[in-house]
Amino acid sequence: MLRIITCLAITLLFFQSSVATAQSKALVFQSDFGLKDGAVSAMKGVAYQVSSTLDIFDITHEIPAYNIWEASYRLHQTVTYWPSGTVFVSIVDPGVGSDRKSVVLKTKSGHYIVTPDNGTLTLIAESLGIEAVRAIDESRNRRKGSEQSYTFHGRDVYAYTGARLAAGIINFEGVGPLLPAKVEMIAYQKAAYNNGVISGNIPILDTQYGNVWTNIDKGTFDRLGAHAGDVLVITIQDNGKTIFSGTLPYVNTFSAVPVGENLGYLNSLLNFSLGVNQENFSEKYKVFSGPTWSITMKKK
Repeated sequence: MLRIITCLAITLLFFQSSVATAQSKALVFQSDFGLKDGAVSAMKGVAYQVSSTLDIFDITHEIPAYNIWEASYRLHQTVTYWPSGTVFVSIVDPGVGSDRKSVVLKTKSGHYIVTPDNGTLTLIAESLGIEAVRAIDESRNRRKGSEQSYTFHGRDVYAYTGARLAAGIINFEGVGPLLPAKVEMIAYQKAAYNNGVISGNIPILDTQYGNVWTNIDKGTFDRLGAHAGDVLVITIQDNGKTIFSGTLPYVNTFSAVPVGENLGYLNSLLNFSLGVNQENFSEKYKVFSGPTWSITMKKK
């Protein structure tokens, strides 16, 4: 009899563990905190206190300080590569403690983004669509004992809520009240083709190498009818001021041009980009990124 009871107890524990594992989703963090102090570790500690079985990962913690736009882009760059149901916690929050909303957005692909509603959700809302948005009810979804803390919502509200959602302790409805299906949006130049000219935005740099990535997708770029070896006329502006104007070849690989030569290519996201073979285009021409940067191009 004792052996039977022991076997039943082990089976029950295994079943409960399997159910908990099945319910848990990956929890993925990004922030502008850097890794020089304990801020990121504190957030992960809060998450592990919620559930020690959570799988926790990072996008990056090297977003430039206060750069909401780059936070938006890094989500756009990575979210679709994670399984539906993954919970992302994004904290770039220069308005921490203000009346900006704390929300969880559920995309139409089934991903969850826990973040301040300050523009961080711009590109995800456009690319994956908004299934629903809920305000975080801090009376239920806030770390106990943190009520008098106003400057670290990433730890006290977002990490805590994200962990509870990823662990299955709460469902989406348990986050808080339903809001209108819209978020704060940052204005920028959309990719567009008009009469032989393509316009677009420079949302981000390939920071390790200084390549300049645009939001001009392959479908829009193909409307130029450009083939490898064709020469493109490029103009880059920031807030209407011309920073770069010149020509360069469109090629498939960097090695198609000599070292030190400019080129245009499709990057790993199949967006048009600019580079210099084994050099840094951004540093060489002082071209950077953000919602105020724009690019136009045409075939020569």
